[in-house]
Amino acid sequence: MFQKNKWILRIGLVICLAVSFLVLSNILEYKSPHGINQTRAFYDQPKNTIDVLAVGSSHVHCGVNTATLWEEYGIAAYDLSAAEQPLWMTYYYLQEAYKYQNPKVVILDVFSPARFKEDYHERWVEESVLGMHFSKTKWDMLQVSLEPEKRKELFPSFLSYHNRYTDPNKEDLVNIFGNHKGKRESKGFTPGFVRADQSQPFTAWEELEDYHLSAKSEEYLYKIMELTKAHGSELKVIVVPYNLDPRDRITYDEISDIVSKEQIPFTDYTTLVDQMGIDPANDFNDHTHLNYWGSVKFSKYLGKELQSAYQLQDKRGTKGYESWDAHVENIRQSAEGK
Repeated sequence: MFQKNKWILRIGLVICLAVSFLVLSNILEYKSPHGINQTRAFYDQPKNTIDVLAVGSSHVHCGVNTATLWEEYGIAAYDLSAAEQPLWMTYYYLQEAYKYQNPKVVILDVFSPARFKEDYHERWVEESVLGMHFSKTKWDMLQVSLEPEKRKELFPSFLSYHNRYTDPNKEDLVNIFGNHKGKRESKGFTPGFVRADQSQPFTAWEELEDYHLSAKSEEYLYKIMELTKAHGSELKVIVVPYNLDPRDRITYDEISDIVSKEQIPFTDYTTLVDQMGIDPANDFNDHTHLNYWGSVKFSKYLGKELQSAYQLQDKRGTKGYESWDAHVENIRQSAEGK
């Protein structure tokens, strides 16, 4: 009897330690609307409900307005993106996504390969790493993305939490038990409410040594095309509207040539700003991102194209898609009074 009680105590202790670790991780894990939150919320989406998955840089989660796509067309879309994410990380994001979802359409934003050539900017790399679950896919992504010393700091991700023991905030406390309902109602979109006048050409980019598509980006562009084809997804490559440096078009033209040979559509929406009714003086959050009002105009235009090209089913009113209705209401409340 005594021996049995010892085992019960041991099992109870293990359970208490596991629960404590989980709660502490929920509190201390990094939260950010620039990629980490998008990835974490993805895991709470109802399985195989996402019809359109948008991937790439912050241009996606600032410009592809998933609330508008749902409200206007009943398109169940999700923005699985991170700031300045290179194509090799996007490739592994897609590998991870296919474990949980089977999107009919994958939208690939290609801003990052135009502006950031090899490897990464230290400031933003964690946005593509810390939200992803512990897995071989994540490790493989880190292998091709980071030097060994940096990998050790971010894998497993909880190794990075030590910097946060002294500064938990309100958002952390909301997340104590995972905030799964809130994550389920998030679809990755992060609205901006600044009106930054972009009516004048932007010419302040840092000088690059080479404005062509890098060999590494080209390699992973082909891998992304192969991966989406293998999973039966239609791939659409896009440039979200922004106040671009004309030199960026060198890369976009090269990408267009590559994907067109595979009969994959490429649309540079920076050339269609007038058709979408986007006002450069009022519809940008800064020189590279649409604001909320610009995202509505862009996403209405994009949604009409998606609906026409891919015959996507209108899922409004369908059982299991209630979280998209809640998402629309949450975004509407955020926009009120702005």
